[in-house]
Amino acid sequence: MNWDSLLTSPRLLMEVTLRPIQGQRFQPTGFPDLGAAQYETPGGRQMVLLESAQSVANRLEMTIWDRAQATLVPCAQGLSYVRVRTDTQENFTNSILEAHRLNSPYILEGQDKHIFMMLKDELSSMEKGPVDVAKLAKMVAFLDVNSLLHGLFLAKKELSGGRLRLSRALTGFIEAENIHVVQSGGVKNDHVDPKGKTDAGFGNVPYHREEFTGDITAYFNLDLAQIRGYRLGTAVEKLLVVLGLYKVQLFLREGLRLRTACDLEVDGEVRVRKPIGWEIPSVQELESLLPELILLCQSEGVFANPPISVVNYTAK
Repeated sequence: MNWDSLLTSPRLLMEVTLRPIQGQRFQPTGFPDLGAAQYETPGGRQMVLLESAQSVANRLEMTIWDRAQATLVPCAQGLSYVRVRTDTQENFTNSILEAHRLNSPYILEGQDKHIFMMLKDELSSMEKGPVDVAKLAKMVAFLDVNSLLHGLFLAKKELSGGRLRLSRALTGFIEAENIHVVQSGGVKNDHVDPKGKTDAGFGNVPYHREEFTGDITAYFNLDLAQIRGYRLGTAVEKLLVVLGLYKVQLFLREGLRLRTACDLEVDGEVRVRKPIGWEIPSVQELESLLPELILLCQSEGVFANPPISVVNYTAK
């Protein structure tokens, strides 16, 4: 893997063309009070947001979690994270599955307060004055290194007044241009009583459906300057870059069934816009790099030992 141009570049910007795996239509993300997010560029192109930054972040997080085995995928074994167990469930949840990662109430709000107290004690010097991002990042890497990629907001006034925040270093979104609306619909059939009371769930219920056609592009941004700003050393920097790229590649390979009516596939190669001339490594190359970088970080004491910290959750 060519590291030279990444050492000084502020961002790693990637994009890739996508297309529906069958047919031409796709269903974009929708919002309850808005519907599909349609907009127009200054040049007059008609656009639609197909997948938001928040949704893509959630999907990227999940790429390294094997749900069937309830553990990290093989090449990511050894990364730090927090596992939550209860009296009846050994794998209740964890900081990779939780939407707010380390800020999950199952980690910080139960009767077992040892992670909360660890954060409070280690970060107590930031009760007043500016937040020491490097010190915060070091503690986060120790407990849940994925939070350095996907961001964290420890919104607890007991933890430095609720000011401890890390922005996402890895972001992405999907949009489509030159769009055309496809109006369609259907009927929920009740073969027993077609004229039944629909407000009670009976009867035939017609519905409207709005899909789109257009040219789809996925965009990804890995903030290299932010990663360097953590000041955690070369091993951690390389690990976060490789892990971020691995997540992007896995998402493009396995995670593009976004909705029932939005199943996509990659159309062509991933294009790196910055740094110019750099090429994203394959999944196989990234899989071979991850274990050695994880071992190096473990040997330097970056992660907790063992890397999986366990919290016993019992509601207060």
